[in-house]
Amino acid sequence: MFASILVGTWAAASSLANSPLLPGPIAVGRTIAAALRDGTLPRALGTSLLRLLVGYAVSLGCGVLLGVSLARSPKTKSAIGPLILGLSSVPSICWLPLAILWFGLSEWAIQTVIVLGALLPIAVATEGAVRHVPPQLIRAARTMGARGPRLLFGVMIPAAFPGILSGAKLGWTFALRSLMAGELLFVSGGLGQLLETGRDIGDTALVLAIIVTIVALGRASEWLLFGRLDREVGRRWGTEAA
Repeated sequence: MFASILVGTWAAASSLANSPLLPGPIAVGRTIAAALRDGTLPRALGTSLLRLLVGYAVSLGCGVLLGVSLARSPKTKSAIGPLILGLSSVPSICWLPLAILWFGLSEWAIQTVIVLGALLPIAVATEGAVRHVPPQLIRAARTMGARGPRLLFGVMIPAAFPGILSGAKLGWTFALRSLMAGELLFVSGGLGQLLETGRDIGDTALVLAIIVTIVALGRASEWLLFGRLDREVGRRWGTEAA
């Protein structure tokens, strides 16, 4: 319902403006259809999605490990905890100049921006989730003989999983934003390049078409992955009716 209202408002605003700078949903739809027919959009989407999955996988693995280390090791927390919190407030686009200096205009530069943009929010969320596991649960597990890796992977991480999942969702959002920032660097073959191309040739319909595609990608990830995980976690942890 809300989407229909939004599209209707967009169409009305475009009709009133009567300007090529504000094309309506029909014009944007035609641009998307043309990009699908000639293969431009599928190629760009495939390139961006592959980059996103690689960078996000690295961010998720390293972020969870770092978050657990911060939560379980006071020495690690005191040594790098303040630095992690400080760096997590840095917008991902700020890593672009550093990535270019390190790796030049390359795939490594884009992946660096993705990883640095997504890893830190995941680590902070994981730390909070593990740190707030109920102490009585840990004491009960230790009473039953759980120690070391068994306590960590068999009790603490499962208990903290809802919070870790929230961090993973946040990290995905940051990874997608970082990807778009990185792809605007140079001829990268992804959605970011199409955005830049639309800007260069003054094709507002193309720019809006890519924005609509990015929104659709975000909604698809929520519907196909994170939404289902949320519901499953809710049922298992008793926070959602079966």
